[in-house]
Amino acid sequence: MGLGLLLLIALGTLIFWLYRLNKEYYVLAFFAKRVKTKDGRPVEYIAPIADGRTIFGNSFDLIGRNEAEVFSDMRNRTKKMCRSYIEYAMGTSIFCIIDADNLEAVLNDQNLITKGMVYEFLQPALHTGLLTSTETAMGIKLDDMAAKGDRYRQSFSMIEKIFIRRFSNPIYWSDTLYELFGSMEDKRFLRDVHEFSSEIIAKRRILLAQEIKERGSSQEADDDIYINKKQRFAMLDTLIFAEKDGLIDHAGICEEVDTLMFEGFDTTSIGLIFGLMNMSLYQDKQELCYQEISEHIADDFSNLDLNQVSKLKYLECFVKETMRLFPSVPIMSRKTLKETELANGLILPPGAQIVMHIFDVHRNPKYWSSPEEFQPERFFPENSRDRHTYAYVPFSAGQRNCIGQKFALLEMKTLLIVILKKFIVLPLVDPKDIVFHTGITLRCKNDIRVKLVRRS
Repeated sequence: MGLGLLLLIALGTLIFWLYRLNKEYYVLAFFAKRVKTKDGRPVEYIAPIADGRTIFGNSFDLIGRNEAEVFSDMRNRTKKMCRSYIEYAMGTSIFCIIDADNLEAVLNDQNLITKGMVYEFLQPALHTGLLTSTETAMGIKLDDMAAKGDRYRQSFSMIEKIFIRRFSNPIYWSDTLYELFGSMEDKRFLRDVHEFSSEIIAKRRILLAQEIKERGSSQEADDDIYINKKQRFAMLDTLIFAEKDGLIDHAGICEEVDTLMFEGFDTTSIGLIFGLMNMSLYQDKQELCYQEISEHIADDFSNLDLNQVSKLKYLECFVKETMRLFPSVPIMSRKTLKETELANGLILPPGAQIVMHIFDVHRNPKYWSSPEEFQPERFFPENSRDRHTYAYVPFSAGQRNCIGQKFALLEMKTLLIVILKKFIVLPLVDPKDIVFHTGITLRCKNDIRVKLVRRS
């Protein structure tokens, strides 16, 4: 038997083996294990499979794209697919959710609490900390750290750009390859971020020691300041006390502070930016907010408390509609640790990624009439009564919902109250000119500006 014939047989055997294997794995997508269905139907009956730009599935769909193009590509794909869909990329199966039913099922699944791959990309910066709030949690005034704070924000902006580069290039999805070829650029920015948070912790340790000393002088001898429930402490204080009890170490405190500094400031500021933009664009709705504020809040803000803020029903609808159209966190993700059957009948393999496109759920015409229009009235009780509960999830939901959401809403409302009491907000941008960027949070290429005119 000639060598040529042996090679031909070997090639034929390999092709046959790959053909058989392709039923279980998407071979050209670097052996991504395929999604199955519970009843054996083709998966397309439940979720369509997105076409890729190359023969390698969706592995290289985003490579070479900048932040604006990545955002645009994702929005165009969700509009084209019209329902939740499946992608196969770089050895990974990905279930992309754009409807409330699948969103509810995933967010309430006890087996789906592990965060997805995009969060792993952030671990060098945020580690595994909570996502919550800022100065209130730190117990530190940041005014005297303004210059370092500016450098911190600039460094985090660069970290976010690096994050997008890694997200759009599947070669860098591997931690090993990223460490070898892509991580050198971010080390300087990570150092700036971590040094800033370490300085905050050091300052708070000193202030807390002073406060404990002062409080201790006015307490009974058997009153332990560390366990006294009547004492009020910042969240950072709680972490420092936990360190004293051996429940957390300094590195763990740094992780939490890194996350608090970024997520607490950034997500709330995004809501405020778009809230002010909408105030400027919709003068009639701004006036309704102003009249309501004037009715319930004194000019000197002497009665500005939770009770009075809770009476501002139209302002609350205004803020909710802002967060519907411009969710601070437009994408969330989870990862399967084992073969997982979903409520819709799909069976995801171990290691599958579940990407929840909150931006698109919030604009899904199945739940929202004229979804691109700004209509605070859609959140009136009579208009939202029959709407799917999970059609609106700006703070996530289920077991991993945002623990700081009530504080964030109160913070946004309070600042809008103070601004509207003193100023008329006028527009300086055309919303049609806004170019969104993909990032850790919702970003824009444009600077969003408004004009404040003092009320007479």
